[in-house]
Amino acid sequence: MKEPETGEAPATAAVLVIGDEILSGRTQDTNTRYIATYLAQIGVDLREVRVVPDVEEEIVAAVNALRARYTYLFTTGGIGPTHDDITADSVGRAFGVEVIEDPRAMAMLRERFAEEELNPARRRMARIPRGAELVRNAISKAPGFWIGNVIVMAGVPVIMQSMMDTVGPQLRSGARVEVETVEAGSIPEGSYAMRLEEIAAAHPGVSVGSYPNFSGQGVRNQIVLRSRDVASLASAKAAVRALLAELAGA
Repeated sequence: MKEPETGEAPATAAVLVIGDEILSGRTQDTNTRYIATYLAQIGVDLREVRVVPDVEEEIVAAVNALRARYTYLFTTGGIGPTHDDITADSVGRAFGVEVIEDPRAMAMLRERFAEEELNPARRRMARIPRGAELVRNAISKAPGFWIGNVIVMAGVPVIMQSMMDTVGPQLRSGARVEVETVEAGSIPEGSYAMRLEEIAAAHPGVSVGSYPNFSGQGVRNQIVLRSRDVASLASAKAAVRALLAELAGA
């Protein structure tokens, strides 16, 4: 499944979070942060995150839109044993393939459950779109799967992380994005915004952003720079520091 490293543009990715419990606020999504951090470390650009309910039509539409746009689509949630776990069926429908009780997935479930424990609910976790590769799960054994450029993982964070650690080495990696943070302190954004735009324009390979940081001392601004080009990043950082020094002395 691993794609060869080439001189092409960096691989891109999206995350599709599936589940009514996320949209209701009952469950906090921590999976996206883990995936984003993992991808940044291997040089894959996370470009979009969506959250959809447990509604097949909406899952299908999102899967088809995102898999067409990015190198990889990671989904989390909806592959458990309950009636509302419909991700496998939705992804199968998006690809136009049958969803079957996969004997490989059943073998994995038997590593944890005795035969008499494999009731219909648990057997649902072995339903996989035909032609998909399985993603092993070291925690509870029930697998995720990988079909096309779509990687389907569990919603339970510890299980999702195990699956991400399994698929990560198989992804097309690239140069990681380096990050530099410059403290702007109490200097208001409005006083440096236009010149920060000039610095960004002068360093096209560098992403430049200004972010407020709320603390006990009040609002403190930070300027964050990101780039794969170390030299350009250093140059932009120096320009930002010079700008802030000038404003602080004004």
